[in-house]
Amino acid sequence: MTSGWTVDDWLAAYHSGSTPSELLFPLLDKLSLSDVAWISLVDRAHLEQQIKTLEDRQNSTNDEKLLPLFGVPFAVKDNIDVAHLSTTAACPAFAYTPTTNAFVVEQLTVGGAIVIGKTNLDQFATGLVGVRSPYGAVPNAFNVEYISGGSSSGSASVVARGIVPFSLGTDTAGSGRVPAGLNNIVGLKPTKGALSGTGLVKACRTLDCISVFATTVADASAVFEICRGFDAADGFSRSKPASVVSSDLPARPCFGIPAVAEFYGDEQSANAYEDALKQIEASGAVLKRIDFTLFDQVAALLYNGPWVAERYAAIEKFAVSNAEDMHPVVREIIFQAKKYSAADTFNAFYELADLKRKADQIMADVDGLLVPTAPCHFKITQVEADPVRLNSQLGKYTNFVNLLDWCALAVPVGFRADGLPFGLTLIAPAWHDEQLAQYGRRLQEQLALTRGATGRPFLR
Repeated sequence: MTSGWTVDDWLAAYHSGSTPSELLFPLLDKLSLSDVAWISLVDRAHLEQQIKTLEDRQNSTNDEKLLPLFGVPFAVKDNIDVAHLSTTAACPAFAYTPTTNAFVVEQLTVGGAIVIGKTNLDQFATGLVGVRSPYGAVPNAFNVEYISGGSSSGSASVVARGIVPFSLGTDTAGSGRVPAGLNNIVGLKPTKGALSGTGLVKACRTLDCISVFATTVADASAVFEICRGFDAADGFSRSKPASVVSSDLPARPCFGIPAVAEFYGDEQSANAYEDALKQIEASGAVLKRIDFTLFDQVAALLYNGPWVAERYAAIEKFAVSNAEDMHPVVREIIFQAKKYSAADTFNAFYELADLKRKADQIMADVDGLLVPTAPCHFKITQVEADPVRLNSQLGKYTNFVNLLDWCALAVPVGFRADGLPFGLTLIAPAWHDEQLAQYGRRLQEQLALTRGATGRPFLR
């Protein structure tokens, strides 16, 4: 009954007289851990307690604005803490049970949302494929032979299939965007620090962003506004500077696109990309072809440079004592940290600073960048046979964004000839999240695609 509902659909049902118990218990009863997208689900007692807390809060206030997500269910990537549910980061030997919610989860529950479960991921959020997990490979929502993308694989899957209207993921190198593009949903990758990292199992703390998946930009943006906020407990939490003034995008925005887009021989994605660009130009946008070589240089720093050592630092004690408990591909990647010195790290920071200065100059000449979210669709068997090279191809247009301190929004734009989704990502400077959402909403209204894999229409 509730399958494929948006946030507004859930709220409308409650306004029409339905209660959280009437809708949420049947939802939970339909879910099973045999679904590889889930690592854990709340039990009936946990759900009952959440509903009671929500109803007590409702009874204590007459202002609906204080509960903007009243009774709306959501899922949480299992590297983000939910009180009394195990946090595994897709590594059973690492698991612990927190007693408090992550900052963003708490913000959402205070706003009335209800946690349904924790979702699968590439172990320690290391990967863009969704297959590096002892809990199993999460398949694409449209074709089970293909990958879902990662690392936020489960979070994207449960939204694409309409189980919940939104979910939390994380994004360090594209983990909140690639799965969105591969599953026909929205992936909001906010400005670094806009969402607190308190209660997050870190991957690269200087780059990590908690992200939001939904089937509409409107839902993703609404969730973002509720869970954003400065958190003094997180040294990397930031408030939007007063000097950054929000402004509307022009009616005919100018977007920078790759002078020559790379699809690694995937002609179906290349054709879908050209079709999408034609529709965007027809709507009045100006597309400016620019050389992306500089962005490739930035991206190379992430996995071919000392930032991989930050992944090692995040779990160093565990990695040293429990190396054999780690997924072999993840272990191989993270242990590359040992070949970098402190001098290498500083030199990389200097190189990044010089590249960022040039990148910001490129960005200053456009209203944003517009790139393929993921250049290819791969089968699970292909990725398992060639895990590192294919993973790096998926990050072609995502890896540089967090290093440059920019924000991004992945939006569905169409389907390939084989029926698999294709998406584009909008990229802008830090704190331009609202402008990206503004154009993202405009684009969704123009294209009016079905939402996720639900078959449900996009309603203007």
